[in-house]
Amino acid sequence: MNYRDELRPWAIFQRLPTGENVCVARLRTRTDADAYTSLLRQGGGKFEVVFDHPVEVKG
Repeated sequence: MNYRDELRPWAIFQRLPTGENVCVARLRTRTDADAYTSLLRQGGGKFEVVFDHPVEVKG
């Protein structure tokens, strides 16, 4: 995950019939992600908003 992705921790994933999940967009706030998801759902398909922020693992 790069720095730009870290600035946008909320991700919208599309759930495909094959069982695959595709990241459609990354946004800064949950409110923006929910609003964009509602627009995407109008066109059909299954979408899910997730908090996708990397966790630093110290080894």
